[in-house]
Order: sequence, then C-alpha cells, then structure tokens
Amino acid sequence: MAEKVVLAYSGGLDTSIIIPWLNENYGYDVIAFVADVGQGEDIDAVVEKAYKTGAKKVIVKDLREEFLQEYVFPTVRAGAVYEHKYLLGTSIARPIIAKHQVEVALAEGATALAHGCTGKGNDQVRFEHAFQALAPQLKVIAPWREWTLKSREDCLDYAEAHGIPVEASRTKIHSRDRNLWHVSHEGGELEGTDKPVDPTTWRMSNSPQDAPDREEFVEIGFEAGTPISVDGQKLPPVQMVELLNEIGGRNAIGRIDIVENRFVGMKSRGAYETPGGTLILEALRQLEALTLDRETAHFKESLALKYAELVYFGLWFTPLREALDSFFTTAEAGVTGSVKLALYKGNISVVSRSSEVSLYSADLSSFTMGESYDQKDAAGFIKILGLPARVRAAVLGKHKEKELAK
Repeated sequence: MAEKVVLAYSGGLDTSIIIPWLNENYGYDVIAFVADVGQGEDIDAVVEKAYKTGAKKVIVKDLREEFLQEYVFPTVRAGAVYEHKYLLGTSIARPIIAKHQVEVALAEGATALAHGCTGKGNDQVRFEHAFQALAPQLKVIAPWREWTLKSREDCLDYAEAHGIPVEASRTKIHSRDRNLWHVSHEGGELEGTDKPVDPTTWRMSNSPQDAPDREEFVEIGFEAGTPISVDGQKLPPVQMVELLNEIGGRNAIGRIDIVENRFVGMKSRGAYETPGGTLILEALRQLEALTLDRETAHFKESLALKYAELVYFGLWFTPLREALDSFFTTAEAGVTGSVKLALYKGNISVVSRSSEVSLYSADLSSFTMGESYDQKDAAGFIKILGLPARVRAAVLGKHKEKELAK
C-alpha cells in the first residue's frame, strides 16, 4: 500500500501540477485538503479538478467562522499591521490551514505533508513552522525546493504537458490569494516598482473614480474589541465581514500598494485589498481613543508591532503569541461601543464615537473651568516633573562658572 501525503490544495497553478508531480516522483497517494477560508471559488469545481489531476481523496473543510473568530479578530484586537500598511490577510490564513491540514494527515494515517509555497516566499515558513509545532514527526515536501521548474512559465509548460487546465496566462501572470479578509496580487508586472498597479488587477474594490459620488455612512459596533454589528444590527462574523467588504469595496476603501520586507530577507511588491478589514480597524482605533487609558494605549502600540511580526513571520503557534493574546484580551475588555464612519472615494472620516464606558470627560477637557479640576494642582506636578532638569541645569551652570574662572 502506498504511503499518503496531504497536500494543501487550492486548485491554482502550483498546487494543480503538484498532484501529478508527487505521484511521479514519490509514488504517494495524494490527499488534497481544501480549506474554505472564504476565497469565493466554486469548491465543487476545485474538488473535481483535484480528482482529475490524480488525487486519491479530497477533503474539504469550511473554516470561515473559525478563521475570523480565532485568527483574524485576535489580530484586529492587537491592532497588528505589518510595516504600516499590511493587514496580514494572507499571513493570518496560513496557520489555520496548516492546523487543519495536520489534523487531516493524522486522521488519514498520512506520513507526509506538502505545500505549493516557493523557496523565496514567506508562506513556506508559515506552513512549515506550524507543521513543526503541531506534528514534527510528519515529513514535509516542498516541491518548489526540489523540482527543476524555475518559473511560472515552466509550470504552465508542465500543466500543458499533463493536460491540466489553469487560469494563469503567459502574458499576465499574477499570484493571487483570496480569503474573507482580503485578496493579494503579486508577480507579473507587479515585480517592477516603477509603474502603477494595472487597473484590471483589483478584484474586491472600485477605483476612486468609479466609487459613488456621495458619502456613504456605516456604523460598526464592538464588544470587548471584537466587531459584532453593522448599523446597529448584530450579525454572524462571516456575514458581517462580507457586508463590510461590500460596503468598503464599492467606496474604494482598503487598497494598498506596498514594498515589504519578507521574512527570508528580500523585498517584494504586492497590491492588497482589505476593504472590510480597513473599516473595522479604523473604527476600533477610534473607539480605543475613548475607552483605553493612556498608558495601556501607548504600551499596546509597541506590542502591536511585535504581534504583527509574529503573524507575518509565521510564528503563530508560539508561547509568545499566546501570551500577547492574553494581554490584548485584557486590554480590550472595556473597548465596547460603536463608531460611525463616512466613506467617500477611498477616504474614511469619523462621524461619531460612542461608548457607555468612555473615559472621555467633557467637564475635564472643556476650556470652561469647573470644580472637578483645580488648576493650582498643576504647579506641583510640573515642579516634580522638572526636578531632574533643574538639577542638571544647576550642575552645568556651576561647571561653566569654573571653566570661565580658569
């Protein structure tokens, strides 16, 4: 009986040719694992394609709600954004896919795991670190690090030779990854940095020129830092994000063009769309301004950078990430309320912020002097704050006098 390998299968160019390649080079029975994280594809067609290209078995799991609840929303609560722009849409999907891929392998008695990540990218690290954390006894096969194929064109030649239909073309080859949270575009003309993104590249969002000519308003409600409602209506996570993607997308929200630093050391350019996620994160920041005390808010910012790195670098299944989650969960416990945003041709402005546990006091912040704040108290803390400066000034003054006296 042949050994079994579980392949993380998407039906795209790379994973489509990996199935026959594994059959030819390893003689394994290939189990194609299809993780539905909201990529919007015809799953039945993906399953059929896997069987036609040589898979012995195809297993599909609907992971959309778990993806949002257990992976995306913790990243949102952390405020994690990589290099000022990237909301980690692809990065955060890899650990959940890898986790369930391992579970399938253990349940099916497989001895190996396989993925279609290249040897240059971040995803190989994300998948394989998860494999090591969850099932280090399983063999890992990364065809891109083994086969003689060197380019997308080589992959297309292989696909044609094996009668495998693919959507990628020789004239416009994009590597795309889509899920509920975002869609990424890389490769092809995006490999240069001296040209704008081709208008036909975008998938989830209108251009500002094609967006509506009037403002659209949306109110997002949160409970303990987690989004729960749109315009006052509580919605299940998947439905809520889909709705916000639609609202943000038609108003040209959430597009970025970034040159980022990959974990493996090189720079790469990508075009990403995260319409709903951009709305959620902006609304959360505005609510935090009302509900987080200064020290927690400032400290959270420093930890958010580390959390973003952990997600981007593929270090999800680590004690540090779990510990940081505990901090963010505690810090966000009081971040409950709603924020109303105005959207117009790619721009977001804040209309209102409200929370029953707001720390904002109009009486304290007003220019009208009230009984709740005695201005005379300020003199004392300013003198204490300035004590080191006064001591230093006195010492330097005496030193200068001695120098002049010489």
